[in-house]
Amino acid sequence: MTGLPDLPPEDRARSPHTGWTRAHWAAHADRMLAALDPYRSPGLARVDLPGPASRYGPDSDGLEGFARSFLLAGFRIAGERGAGQAALIERYAAGLAAGTDPRHPERWPRPDRLGQAKVEAASIALILQLTRPWLWDALDDGVRERTVDWLATVVGQPYPPINWVWFRIVVESFLREAGGPWSTADIEEDLAVHATLRRPGGWLSDGADERAYDHYTGWALHLYPLLWTELFDVTGSLCPRELRDRWAADLGRYLRDAVRLLGADGSPLLQGRSLIYRFAAAAPFWAAAFTGVDALPPGLLRRAASGVLRHFADHGAPDGRGLLTIGWHHAWPAMRQSYSGPGSPYWAAKGLLGLALPADHPVWTAREEPLPIETGDRSRLIAAPGWLASARRDSGIALVLNHGTDHAAPGATTADAPLYARLGYSTATAPPLVGPAAAQPLDNAVVLLDHAGRATHRAGFVTHYARELPGGVLAAASGGQVRWVDASADERPDHGSGRAGEVVAGPVLTVASVLRDGVEIRLARVVGESGALRLRLGGWPVTADEPPDATAGQAVGGGLRSTVRGLRGLDRSGVTSLTDVTPLGRHTAVPWLATAGPPAPGEVLAALVVLDRPDAPSPAAPELTVGPDHLVTLRWPDGLVTEVALPA
Repeated sequence: MTGLPDLPPEDRARSPHTGWTRAHWAAHADRMLAALDPYRSPGLARVDLPGPASRYGPDSDGLEGFARSFLLAGFRIAGERGAGQAALIERYAAGLAAGTDPRHPERWPRPDRLGQAKVEAASIALILQLTRPWLWDALDDGVRERTVDWLATVVGQPYPPINWVWFRIVVESFLREAGGPWSTADIEEDLAVHATLRRPGGWLSDGADERAYDHYTGWALHLYPLLWTELFDVTGSLCPRELRDRWAADLGRYLRDAVRLLGADGSPLLQGRSLIYRFAAAAPFWAAAFTGVDALPPGLLRRAASGVLRHFADHGAPDGRGLLTIGWHHAWPAMRQSYSGPGSPYWAAKGLLGLALPADHPVWTAREEPLPIETGDRSRLIAAPGWLASARRDSGIALVLNHGTDHAAPGATTADAPLYARLGYSTATAPPLVGPAAAQPLDNAVVLLDHAGRATHRAGFVTHYARELPGGVLAAASGGQVRWVDASADERPDHGSGRAGEVVAGPVLTVASVLRDGVEIRLARVVGESGALRLRLGGWPVTADEPPDATAGQAVGGGLRSTVRGLRGLDRSGVTSLTDVTPLGRHTAVPWLATAGPPAPGEVLAALVVLDRPDAPSPAAPELTVGPDHLVTLRWPDGLVTEVALPA
C-alpha cells in the first residue's frame, strides 16, 4: 500500500470489503501525526509544512497546521481516554502555551485580526472540549487564561453567513464552559443563519442565496451542529431538544443520499470546492455514529468511512513521507484555492473522527456491510441539489446528472465554475480545472459556440423540474439565457464560484436529462436566434496516464469508456485531447457532438451520453420522437415508453 507499510494485517472476517479495522485507522493516524514532527516549530505552536504560502501568509499557515493536526491528535486522545497518549498531550499542550502567549515568537495571529484564525480557533476549541479531562484540565492557570483570552477575540466579530457561523458557535460555547466571555446574541444569530441554509431531504446549501451544494454539507454543516449538542450542550440550555432532533433527522436523510454517492472503490464524488480535504468526506458517517443518529447500520457506516480512507491510502495520500499535499490522490498544486496553504489539507482529519469512539463501540465491532452500489444498480432523485444519481454495480461508478447546482443564484451572469455547473460529476472522472476547457465549458456541457470558438455559460439557470417517472426513469430539465463571458480580468480570490466579466447575451437554452439503467438521453433546445456558429454537446471526460484511445464520439482510457451518440440533429462528432488538466492523470479526452451549423430555433436536439467500462455491452438507445409542444417520447428497447417535456 502506497506510503503505509506499517499497517496491521487485514481482517477480512470483520471487514470483508475493506479489510480495515480500528487498528488500521489508529496506525494510519499515528503515522500521519509522526510525519509532522520534522515540521513542528521549536515551541511546537506551529506546523510549518513545505509548499507555497496561502494568501494569509506563513504565520496563518503555521497555525493552520497546528490546529488541523490537533483535530487528529484529539480524536486519538479521546478514543483512548488519554491512555498511551502522553506524548501527544504534552506536545499540543506546549504548542497551546506558546501560541497563545503574545510575547512568544511563535504567537498565533488573533481571530479578530485575521479571518483564517477564526476557522482554526474552532478546531482548537472543539478538541479542548473533547479532550478536557486529559489536556485542558491539566494545563496551568496561566495557559488556560491566555487561551481563553485568545479565543475570546471572536466574540462580537463578523462571520460570513455560511458554514463559518459554526466556528463562532463552537468557540463561544467552549468559552462558556471555561468561564470566559461569550455572547448569547452571537449564538442565536448564528443559529438563525444555519436555519436559512436548510433544504429538503436533509441537505444544506453553503450560503442562503446560492445553490452551493458540495461536500461542505457533510463535513461542516452536518458535523458541527450535532457535535455541538453532544459536547457543549448536553442539557439543552442552548439548543432545544426539538431542534437537535430536527438536525439528527436531517443528517439521517442526508446520509441515505450520501452513501449512494460513493463509488465501489470508496471514492467520493469529485464535485465542489476544497476537494484537497479528501477523506473529510467520511466525517458525516462518523458524526452519525458519534452522536447516535440511527440512519444507517453501524457496519455500513464503517464500510463507507473505511472505503473513503482506504481509497486515498491506496492511491498515494498521504504520500511516501506520510504527508497530505494539495491535490487529490497525488500532489496537484492546481487544486489550490485562494485560502489554501500547506496545512489546509489536514482538514481531512475530520474524516478520522471515528477514532474518538472506543474500540468496543458498535461501529467498530459490527461486521462491515456492503455499500448500496455493491448490492445492485441504484438510481435516486436528490431534489435539493437537482441531481439524478446513478450507481452501477457492474462499473462501480457513482455519478450525478446536475440540474440544480451552480454555486450561483438564479439569474446570475457569471462564468460557470467547473466543479459546480457541469451537467455531470462522478467518482471516477474530474472536469478540466485549468486551461481553455476550464474557462470554456467542454465536458458535460451543452454550449453554443461563436465564430471565435468561445463557449457559452449557463450559471444562473432555472431548474424546470426533477422527477421520478415510471419504470425506474429519472428526468430533470434546466435552462435560461446563456451568455459568453470574458472573465480574464477577474482577479478576485478563488473561492470556487464562477468568475465575472464582460458579458455578451445569448439565447435561451434548455437542457434535459432522462436517465435509465445508467444511460442518459440528453436533450437540448434553443429558443430564439442564437447568433452562434453551432451547438456542441460534450460527454464525460476520461483521464489516464497514457493518452486515451479516441474514435468518433468515444474515448477509452484509465479503465473508463465515455460515449456520446447523436440521436437527433447532432451530425458532427469528435474527441478533444487535453494534457495536465485534472488531478487524476496526465491525459484527458472528451468526446463531443455538434450541429453542422447554427441550431434552428425551437429544434429539439438529442444524444445518448454514457460513462461505463470498456468491457460493458454497447449501450442501446431508445427510439425518439418529438411531438407537438416539444413533447419528447422515448421508446426503450424493452418497450417502456417515457414522455418528457422540454420547456422554454
